[in-house]
Amino acid sequence: MKAKRAKKMKNSVQRPRVVVAMSGGVDSSVAAALLQRAGYEVIGVFMKFWKETPKRGRTKNLCNYENKCCSAEAQADARRVAAKLKIPLYTVNAEKEFKKRVVDYFIREYAAGRTPNPCVECNHYIKFGLLVDKTRAFGTDFLATGHYAKISKNSKRKTQKLLIAKDKNKDQSYFLYTLTQAKLKKIIFPIGNYRKPEVRQLAKKFGLPIFEKRDSQEICFIATDLYGFLKARIKAGAGPIITVNGKKIGEHRGLAYYTIGQRKGLNIGGTGPYYVVKKDFKKNTLIVANPLAKGQGKDLLQKEMIVKNVNWVSAKPDNGKCQVKIRSMAKMAEATIKGNKIVFNKPQRAIASGQSAVFYSKDELLGGGIIR
Repeated sequence: MKAKRAKKMKNSVQRPRVVVAMSGGVDSSVAAALLQRAGYEVIGVFMKFWKETPKRGRTKNLCNYENKCCSAEAQADARRVAAKLKIPLYTVNAEKEFKKRVVDYFIREYAAGRTPNPCVECNHYIKFGLLVDKTRAFGTDFLATGHYAKISKNSKRKTQKLLIAKDKNKDQSYFLYTLTQAKLKKIIFPIGNYRKPEVRQLAKKFGLPIFEKRDSQEICFIATDLYGFLKARIKAGAGPIITVNGKKIGEHRGLAYYTIGQRKGLNIGGTGPYYVVKKDFKKNTLIVANPLAKGQGKDLLQKEMIVKNVNWVSAKPDNGKCQVKIRSMAKMAEATIKGNKIVFNKPQRAIASGQSAVFYSKDELLGGGIIR
């Protein structure tokens, strides 16, 4: 009798439930499949974000105005994966919040002459903000995504560590520095210990219909091009482009449409290469430098910067020593944190106000903030 009762109790134990943010892509689909095979009860959630509204006379190609992360095709792919895995898939409408927190912020930052980071805002307010709140209704234990990052326990401090993914070329930890300890305890990154080719192989092995689907690299909510998107929303007048030596070499289309360190789209001509080093809004002048020209290379370099709105995921580094990334694709740079000032061991190239500065200690993400 005791054995039967014990077996009955074991069978009645509820599996841990997890909500998986499913975009219809390879990474989130494999994340769902891995968790299912690990014994979780998986619930898929597809999020609908804001998209551009086509102007009059331009309604023939409506698909061009779909948000790439939540297009009709992406939703259909998510449904096919959910059907294959035999899990439920729900849709969460996040259009209003996404427009406010991500798109409006993006436009506002460009208008102010800064370089925004929409993926950081989306992760903070939408994927690990709004979605966390929405999924509580499911009574789930965890939230999982297809991000390339890892979480492990710090036994000494009894905290969670946010780590760089195994695939350093795909690592997305840079965009996750706003996470908190409370959220890290409830988050799972199932593919953090895999390389991208391995993830595709798993998708094929599991029979998922999206194993050959391409990755999306563009800003998801911009259906046209960046300049066209900004021009339709920010008024900015043309003006001169001058070198750091004061020589006029062209005309810019509006200071708000350019970022520090930008090379493409300057339309200067065959000379150069030229990079944006400063935007003088008082004189409506775009200042550029040619690092190959004598005496101009130093204008792209900067040894110190100020950060604000810093969030510490883990403890602050000893003696302020750490490695810093000033862009998602930038290399780690040795630096020292002094209050809200970052002092680099070696000058860094094209530091852009508005971008994120993220602090690491080897493979662990410590925190980050906004460059000002």
